[in-house]
Amino acid sequence: MSCWPEAGCVTVRMTREQYILATQQNSLPRTEHPQFYPVGIYGWRKRCLYFFVLLLLVTMIVNLAMTIWILKVMNFTVDGMGNLRVTKKGIRLEGISEFLLPLYVKEIHSRKDSPLVLQSDRNVTVNARNHMGQLTGQLTVGADAVEAQSKRFEVRATESGKVLFSADEDEIVIGADRLKVTGTEGAVFGHSVETPHIRAEPSQDLKLESPTRSLVMEAPRGVQVNAAAGDLKATCRKELHLQSTEGEIFLNADTIRLGNLPVGSFSSSSPSSSAPRQTIYELCICPSGKLYLSPAGASSTCQSSSNICLWS
Repeated sequence: MSCWPEAGCVTVRMTREQYILATQQNSLPRTEHPQFYPVGIYGWRKRCLYFFVLLLLVTMIVNLAMTIWILKVMNFTVDGMGNLRVTKKGIRLEGISEFLLPLYVKEIHSRKDSPLVLQSDRNVTVNARNHMGQLTGQLTVGADAVEAQSKRFEVRATESGKVLFSADEDEIVIGADRLKVTGTEGAVFGHSVETPHIRAEPSQDLKLESPTRSLVMEAPRGVQVNAAAGDLKATCRKELHLQSTEGEIFLNADTIRLGNLPVGSFSSSSPSSSAPRQTIYELCICPSGKLYLSPAGASSTCQSSSNICLWS
């Protein structure tokens, strides 16, 4: 620094090193009373943190143990769980399985060497529905009855596929070669029966009976009753009618017997007590068609014993 001498100035000269040293001393902090600031968690906060970490570790260990126990009890494997096996074709169940809710499947089948058993404490119901969810068929197996509800019910043969039995609202069809009724009371029909042939078993009798009403057999081309190796009997309590509206009644046999025919008698006032026993009779007929017998004589005796026709 310089100034004029007349002004009375004082010249002060400072080297570069002295200036730098003075400047650095002023910028250094004072270390007479230093202050420290702690870093971290101390006291009750630290103890709470350790407690929560320990609780989390215990919970993880318990969960891991429970998971291992469940896997062991339920028998979890790569293929499935317990008796349940997941295969390429679907799900396979082994042993006894219980379903508490409805089961929806496309196909159920058993193993080749064991049967398929469906069991329930009350009943077993199989439902079939359409794409709209409406019930189209139902099969119920209960303690009292087996019920099937559908538009048509069919039973087919295993090999040929022939319909053995079918039923719908209009008719019931039995397609077996032979229908066999083994009940002691036979078969009871509430209405008419249409069949081309009724035959009994070999060495067995065939009996058609209506206990309280009439028995009618009708056919547009005729009714044939044939007993190839036995007798043919028609028994009734009141009257037996043989009627042909347009044709005739033809009886063809070596011997024709009419039993219990009434026997007419002569109207003679003094019959002979020593007359021989009558063994030959004449067959007579009344105008009403009633048949009766008259003792045979040298000529016809029907007129003389026609008094029997008065009560016909």
